[in-house]
Amino acid sequence: MGNTTSSAISKEILEDLKLTTKFTEMEICQWYENFQKQCPTGRISPEEFEEIYARFFPEADAKSYARHVFRSFDTNDDGTLDFKEYIIALHMTSSGKTTRKLEWAFSLFDVDKNGYINKTEVKEICQAIFKLIPEEEQKMLPEDENTPEKRANKLWAYFNKKDNERLAEGEFIKGVIENENAMRLIQYEPVKH
Repeated sequence: MGNTTSSAISKEILEDLKLTTKFTEMEICQWYENFQKQCPTGRISPEEFEEIYARFFPEADAKSYARHVFRSFDTNDDGTLDFKEYIIALHMTSSGKTTRKLEWAFSLFDVDKNGYINKTEVKEICQAIFKLIPEEEQKMLPEDENTPEKRANKLWAYFNKKDNERLAEGEFIKGVIENENAMRLIQYEPVKH
């Protein structure tokens, strides 16, 4: 057998990823190979994740957003992502079912991981999202969302909460599903040219 076992992805993980993501077996295996090359240890550090993420946003500063994404997917809090956490991260941020995606978005906004979102956390994520938006695009944003603070205020308003109140996961998901604008404000979709 030699060395094939360590470089091949386990059946279990493969099946699991095929179920939880829209990726094909070929794509997953391809990524796994690249993953092995880039991360011989089988673990991605926050720095490595930032580099990978930055490639998706060449014209912007993705650092702080990538750090939040990393935190939200480091489910076992060991400060690294393994292959499975990494693929799920890619899947969730690129596509994925709405509710799953919103559960993920909730954990992204729940900066201190206490199970609730407050307005300060919303501001922090809005600042990170803002850094993803190229300057040219920022200039074209509507007047009521052309700064991170305005974006946070506009988003928070959809949840009918006072500034000092907090938001549970169910309320967050419901608020976003019921407001298309909220859905747009919790993420940044690069403009397709």
